[in-house]
Amino acid sequence: MMAKKEKKEVTFTEGSVFQALIRFAIPVLGALVLQAAYGAVDLLVVGQFGDASSISAVGTGSSFMNMVTFVITSLAMGSTVIIGQHIGEKKSEEAGNAVGTTIVLFLLIGVLLTVLLEIFAGDIVSLLQVPEESTEKAILYIRICSGGILVIIAYNVISGILRGIGNANLPFVFVGVACIFNILGDLFFTGLLHMDVAGVALATVLAQLISVIISAAVLRKQKMPISFSKKQCCIHARELKLILKVGVPIAIQEAMVQVSFLVINSIINQMGLLPSAGYGIAQKVVSFILLVPSSIMQSVSAFVAQNIGAGKRKRAKQGFFTAILVGCSVGILIFCAGFFAGEQLSMPFTSDPEVIAQSAAYLKGFSADCILTCILFSSIGYFNGSGKSFPVMLQGITSAFCIRIPISVFIAGLPDTSLVYMGMATPITTVYGIIFFAVCFVILKKKNRKNSFVKIA
Repeated sequence: MMAKKEKKEVTFTEGSVFQALIRFAIPVLGALVLQAAYGAVDLLVVGQFGDASSISAVGTGSSFMNMVTFVITSLAMGSTVIIGQHIGEKKSEEAGNAVGTTIVLFLLIGVLLTVLLEIFAGDIVSLLQVPEESTEKAILYIRICSGGILVIIAYNVISGILRGIGNANLPFVFVGVACIFNILGDLFFTGLLHMDVAGVALATVLAQLISVIISAAVLRKQKMPISFSKKQCCIHARELKLILKVGVPIAIQEAMVQVSFLVINSIINQMGLLPSAGYGIAQKVVSFILLVPSSIMQSVSAFVAQNIGAGKRKRAKQGFFTAILVGCSVGILIFCAGFFAGEQLSMPFTSDPEVIAQSAAYLKGFSADCILTCILFSSIGYFNGSGKSFPVMLQGITSAFCIRIPISVFIAGLPDTSLVYMGMATPITTVYGIIFFAVCFVILKKKNRKNSFVKIA
């Protein structure tokens, strides 16, 4: 039984650092690719059967829902880290308590979000400065998707728990199932029934519902390295404190990053329907481009969490530097694709040449971020996994409101500005983030040296 379980769960505290990270990162990357395919397929289908107003509505609406999903995923990272640390410490009962606390916590969050998003969907669309032709469609998209927010939360919580115990394969399978049903639903509701924006939103929610039902059935038959029962499905004060201590700063950081992108979306929406539609498509391409650094960040977080829990800080750092090397190697190839082949990457989403040109322009300005983000996300993953998420939050807030938004506003105000220059705001912000964490590492190193001297004395 033990040999069978080890095939499913990656042991981070022993063996080759490179192999452990790759074995974990590949299924994480696969799951992220398929998850990103939700929005991409939605936009692709509505681009083929709808018009520019539909593309703009889905582009903006899905950007907002992505923000909600990313914040939820970031908060769930607190559970991933705490569960991983308990497993590294070989405390299976505490890991089970963390799982039970996570389930109840996110159930309450899901109910609250559903009510708020349904009530304020119109206000959200107004704040995002959606073009008038797309306003009603964007409101409808957000309301349908927010109606299924509990389903979205359930999937991300399950995935977060599994990654905390070192199992990235099952989340990959579950999201694969959802992706297949999403494609079928898009073609049925939008292609066959001509439901336009409502069709792609409905397909997304139903696909994730099917995935959650299947995942719940599979998990009931799985043996995991934690002690968990239904009695543990309650709020355990100690675990809640630990989860929130790590997860809240990460969620705030992600929220600030996503808010800054929504502000950029709002600025571009004011440039007209074609730039708005082009940016919506470019963001879907970007969502795929950033999957490599995102998978690295999640892998580093889980890797560092288990090794910190096991007292292997040196090995945790080895994982961090290995992740940067691997990520940047792949990032160079992705940079070339974004910079030189932006039009080809945008073509699957629409046949409108003007919208394609706008999307390619943004990708050209953005593409340097493909390399830089691998360094930034690895740093974020290291601090998250260490349980030191306050620097992550601080970096997210300062980069969003002191760098990305001011630069975007400045660029938008330039005469004859274009999406090429708007795209450059992101890599400039990432450079700041890298410098920020370099300073944090120096401070942390000095602090650790000071503590070691105190212990010797």
